[in-house]
Order: sequence, then structure tokens, then C-alpha cells
Amino acid sequence: MKKQLLGALALFVMTGAFAQKMTDAEKNLVTGGDAKSMIRVLQVTNDADKKILQSLSTDVNLKDEQLPLLLQRMYNTVKDPANTGVGIAAPQVGINRNVIWVQRFDKPGEPFEACLNPKITWRSALLRKGKEGCLSIPDVRGDVLRNYTIRITYYDKEGKYHDEMVEGFTAVIFQHETDHLLGILFTDRLAQQENETVAPVNEEVDFFLAKKLKRQ
Repeated sequence: MKKQLLGALALFVMTGAFAQKMTDAEKNLVTGGDAKSMIRVLQVTNDADKKILQSLSTDVNLKDEQLPLLLQRMYNTVKDPANTGVGIAAPQVGINRNVIWVQRFDKPGEPFEACLNPKITWRSALLRKGKEGCLSIPDVRGDVLRNYTIRITYYDKEGKYHDEMVEGFTAVIFQHETDHLLGILFTDRLAQQENETVAPVNEEVDFFLAKKLKRQ
């Protein structure tokens, strides 16, 4: 019986059931439009927006009643024909929760997938450099160093747990979007690359992330 209780408790924690549901302010933002509408994308050029974009996000409760609407409106936003992207994170629409959409170029049909409470658990020593932009940083692009391969865990929209190895451009998108959940922008990565001789990411530790969290 004790083992069963401990197992149930572990499952409860893993599924994010302990995560607090959205605040009233977050609910109001999510319900400010219907399932066919987009949400305004925050911009670093706005001081209030930038504060949210630089804040650490928390896990989302997978049972939150507002989650399906948040996911749909985020999807509408990233698929906006006027300003489409390959990924989007909840902080970019004003919600500091660990929720992202990623275009899976590593799968047939290149589908968009929602990932809840994603965590990068391993990074390869092999790096790649490639052009990146961001819906929240207008008119700026740069060559960012990223790990070529990562291991990532997350839950899908149906609450199913995933543990995957991802490489190439899709791995870059995952790294870019999970950075948003940590309050890190791709321009922060660029600045670090210019100012430090230590490689920004490797299989042991993300030096930039360690510094960022130390300042929290």
C-alpha cells in the first residue's frame, strides 16, 4: 500500500498537478478572445512587455480549465499569415507558464506540436550556428550557437508524457522556446557569444543559464 501511495504521489507531481492554476490576471488575458482569435505578442521595445519576457516561468497545471483556450490562441498567433513563426512560448503572449508550440521539422508533414512543462535534460557537446529571429524582437536576426542534439521531456495536449532525442533545426526551435521560459532571449545568447571566450553551451552545463538563474 505504501509503494502504491508513493507511486501515485510521484505521478501526481510528474503530471504538474501540483502546479498552481492560472491567476485571475492570466485567465482574463486568455479569455479576452475566443478560440478563433490571436493574442498580442509582447515586444522587447516595450518596458512592461520586456519585464515579462525576462521573467522565469512556472509549470502549468495540466488540468487548468483555461489551458485549451490558451493553446489554441497561441497556435493562431504563431500561424498568423502576416507574421508567422516556427515556434512560440507563453511568455510571449503575457503568460509566464511553461507552455510552447514548436514546428516539428523532424516529422512527416512538419506539424506544429504543443509541449507542456518542457525540460531539456541533456545537451550534446556538438554545436551548430544558425540564423535566428523572434516574434518579440522585431527586425533583428543573428547567428546563435546551439546544441546540435538535445534530450527533452514534455507533456502533449492530451497529457501524455514524452522523452525524446531531437536534433538539427527542430532542436534549435526547442532551445529557443525553452529559453523564453527561463527569461532568456536569443539576443542575450548573441551578446554572451561576443563577450565571453567560454563556449555558451555544452554537455555539462549551460554557463549562460547558470548565471541567469543565479541572478533570480
